[in-house]
Amino acid sequence: MMDPTKGKPGATETGSPRTTPLRVAVADDDTLLREGLAVLLERSGFEIVGLVGNAADLMALVRDKSPELVIVDIRMPPTNTTEGLEAARQIRAEWPDTGILVLSAHVHVEHAMKLLASGRKIGYLLKDRVIDVADFVDSLERIARGGSVVDPALVNELVSRRRQDPLAVLSTREREVLALMAEGRSNVGIGRQLWVAEGTVEKHVRNILNKLNLPEADDDHRRVRAVIAFLSAREHTSELNGVP
Repeated sequence: MMDPTKGKPGATETGSPRTTPLRVAVADDDTLLREGLAVLLERSGFEIVGLVGNAADLMALVRDKSPELVIVDIRMPPTNTTEGLEAARQIRAEWPDTGILVLSAHVHVEHAMKLLASGRKIGYLLKDRVIDVADFVDSLERIARGGSVVDPALVNELVSRRRQDPLAVLSTREREVLALMAEGRSNVGIGRQLWVAEGTVEKHVRNILNKLNLPEADDDHRRVRAVIAFLSAREHTSELNGVP
């Protein structure tokens, strides 16, 4: 979390403490939200390189300022449909090392899955998550370090399907661990959240991966991608079978 002595968030992607503030660009057509995010981030030790209200201005800003992290609303002018999402995809294609957090007012499963499939340093959160400043800042730091962040509401939307549910093989505790895995949390972070020992979490993770036939991986990001790939495949199967 924040380094109280330097006022700079988190660590670098290699794990060493940051010596300079994380440079962030914010794109949202809601002026109040955009300005509010800027104040929140600056108070949390981030450097704001620019604030814009549409996708075209965001692309120009990224080209000019080369931010380390971009926060973008999924819907922006002129059509207020998926301009922000398309901008995020273009940024990922042209500047693959730039972290991206897409904010959305509602859960859009298809959009989120396409975004998360683009790789590391990526995140999808609902806008109301900004209210919890500590968690929001932690999410930004995880993305900057190379991780993936998934809104719990998205996980719940997928996991809540009951018919032909492959997750039926999991226990209640394993489902809880799976949801936290999909948020990008480490075993230590999951243990703290659930108030259990790290060794217990490791056992649950092994059981989950075995039960779902998902290969084990060495890092949190690969675990997230494995979980997202599984949930995405299950969503597709549900749609083919006409599950509402």
